[in-house]
Amino acid sequence: MKPARLPASGEQVRLVWYGLMAGGGFAFGLFANKRPFGEGILVHPLVLFYVLVAAALLGLRLVLARPVPEVISDRALVYGCCAGLFLFLIGNFFAAHFLGLR
Repeated sequence: MKPARLPASGEQVRLVWYGLMAGGGFAFGLFANKRPFGEGILVHPLVLFYVLVAAALLGLRLVLARPVPEVISDRALVYGCCAGLFLFLIGNFFAAHFLGLR
């Protein structure tokens, strides 16, 4: 099987990575107080968010047939994960204080 080519530059890939992590973190933070999947720690929205991120990175690895750090640098991966956590907390705060979702 021929590996897929990445049509975008490294800068574009990083921007998409940061945007998806920030948007995903904020979205998961908005409904975190409702606990839609139950009260267990393994179904907490933050845990589910990072499980989804890990699955997406594994999928990227399989589709491109090359290691993820060749596409997104290690530093960008860590910054994206931190941005996701930060925006998760902001989304959670926003939902609790401004939208009244408790």
